[in-house]
Amino acid sequence: MPRISLADLNAASQADFVAALGNVVEYSPWIAEQLAAKRPFAGINQLHAALMAAIQSAEPDVQLALIRAHPDLASKTQRAAGLTVDSTDEQNSAGLDRLSEAEYAAFERVNSAYRDKFGFPYIVCVRRHTRDSVLRDFEIRLRNIAKTEVRRAIEEIGRISALRLDQLVMSDDRLKVHGRLSTHVLDNHTGKPASGIPIELVELASLGESRVIARAVTNADGRTDQPLIGGRPLPIGRYELKFSVARYYAERNVPLSDPPFLDEIPLRFAVSEPEGHYHVPLLITPWSYSTYRGS
Repeated sequence: MPRISLADLNAASQADFVAALGNVVEYSPWIAEQLAAKRPFAGINQLHAALMAAIQSAEPDVQLALIRAHPDLASKTQRAAGLTVDSTDEQNSAGLDRLSEAEYAAFERVNSAYRDKFGFPYIVCVRRHTRDSVLRDFEIRLRNIAKTEVRRAIEEIGRISALRLDQLVMSDDRLKVHGRLSTHVLDNHTGKPASGIPIELVELASLGESRVIARAVTNADGRTDQPLIGGRPLPIGRYELKFSVARYYAERNVPLSDPPFLDEIPLRFAVSEPEGHYHVPLLITPWSYSTYRGS
């Protein structure tokens, strides 16, 4: 669906308003109907706060129906039957459409265990997670009581709806739903930024295959032209940045051993704050390197 301005939403008929926002919360257009009556909204943050207030003030049976309207994660059966476009995109963003058989089995096991215990599906904002962190979160939340999980499910619905609103509604203010991952390389051998270094960003996985999710080359400032991840949450998980430094020094006629002491430098790190800024720089010479979390 094309993006719509908040001003146009405020001025729209109730039917058009509900049509525009009816899928922001899965299969629950009654929320958009309530919001239509609360216009005008001064900003998207106020709109989202009203959405959450509608959910939190609903009767317990209505809240349960809302939770049960959501699909299981990585369910082959439900994917075959058809998910909403938003749910499909969200699950695909975490790689849940291309799992190994071992991963499908792990998701089937925890989905069943969760439904058996609580009577409703596990809900998580998958855009904020990797496959590994979803499975880890599953196991942690299975220890909770039902009351806690209803609250957690509503919190996650809030995060999902915030990201959907961010993609759908244009407003002067912004929801805090995006993080950023950046890097730069400083050549301590020359005391200058290192340009022309190829970089790969790999999402590490425990069960399935790790996958390359970004490639870039450092520019004249030793940075990448765009963040390695930007304009979306940073999925919670483990990562590796690979820097090809031997070729960089060879192209600058720096004497190297054969084979080079440092060829490709891997930096492994973890993300725990999806809406944070992680800056992971590399400081290099032909014989050493260091890093830190910057800002």
